[in-house]
Amino acid sequence: MVLSFFAVPAMFSNQTRDLLEAHNFPYFSGALAQILIARYFKMQLVCGIIAIAHLLGENLYFGRAPQKIWFALLTAIFALSLLGGFWLQPKLKELHAIKYAAKETPERRREAAETFKTWHGISQMMNLFVLVGLGVHLCRVASRGEDARFLDAGKLRS
Repeated sequence: MVLSFFAVPAMFSNQTRDLLEAHNFPYFSGALAQILIARYFKMQLVCGIIAIAHLLGENLYFGRAPQKIWFALLTAIFALSLLGGFWLQPKLKELHAIKYAAKETPERRREAAETFKTWHGISQMMNLFVLVGLGVHLCRVASRGEDARFLDAGKLRS
């Protein structure tokens, strides 16, 4: 959430425009945002693997099968993260480079800008779905304490 609501918007703020100067601003602010997003993607992968391992470990510890809905939610979030990081972000990076390349024709740059806008919108929608899914998962994990609190000591495994 910090990236989506604070870090990336800061790359396109008036302060960044003043710092980079108007002629450098559009290209470099986008390039800096892509660097942040690439690092965020790596963190998302690690957190996704930990979340799935936690769900499987929790269910293994309590001796029950994972609930399909929660496993499906985490799998969908992880799949969207993989899709965004390995397919969509490289595509956006390429379109961003074409959009600002001096050696490209004006028509190709305009076409790249329009395509970039469409794919960026799709990327933002995917990010919104991931954030909502993470919020639901957080609520589930935060409210799970009652199940384990009053277990019979004989049911616990060592």
